[in-house]
Amino acid sequence: MKADPTHQLQLLDVADLDRRLAQLRHQRSTLPELAEISALEQERTALTDQVRDARIVVDDLTVDQVRADKEVEQVKARRERDRARMDAGQVTNPKDLERMQHELVSLERRIGTLEDAELEVMEALENAQQVLDGLAIRADDLDDRLAALTTSRDERRVEIDASIAEVTAARGPATEGIPEDLMALYERLREQKVIGAALLRARQCGGCQLTLDAAELSRIRSAPADEVVRCEECQRILVRTDESGL
Repeated sequence: MKADPTHQLQLLDVADLDRRLAQLRHQRSTLPELAEISALEQERTALTDQVRDARIVVDDLTVDQVRADKEVEQVKARRERDRARMDAGQVTNPKDLERMQHELVSLERRIGTLEDAELEVMEALENAQQVLDGLAIRADDLDDRLAALTTSRDERRVEIDASIAEVTAARGPATEGIPEDLMALYERLREQKVIGAALLRARQCGGCQLTLDAAELSRIRSAPADEVVRCEECQRILVRTDESGL
């Protein structure tokens, strides 16, 4: 392929813009906030599961406490009824009176057993609630950190996107006048290599950073100035200047 040396040199300006675009896009996709957000989101997901499980425990224990309270109240109510009957003299038969006295003793024991169970449930519920409250505090802290990181990420993206738009806008004018066939070759190489053209400086390819051997340098040295030469190693367009060391 043939192309005016000035047009080949113009490719370096385009390549510089493309390099800048690649850097900006890489920067956008590798913002430090992204890794932190991802890690925190995973932690938040795991914490959500823990909160759900802890809330189930609290809910179940709350039901158990309500049931225990109700059982205690029911037995106490029965005891009070029996006592009231006895105090009112409604039970006159000695055998019935003895039976009710034994039943009151049994009710007292039952109340003691139920109150012990009730206390155990209350303690378990208190502990479970403390666990749930602690998880909720951690969740709030994670949410605050995620919100701050998300804001920081979005602000950085806005800045980078503005730079990308600026560089993209400059790229069009930078390609003006470059022959279509040369530009098509450059674009094809850019798709493969990110940067399609590089400066040959001090016998080194500015794309792959490899120093050309004597045979390759001889080939390039003998090529006409309007010949589009390529790096043997990376296949990028090599642009020759006074800095090439030929």
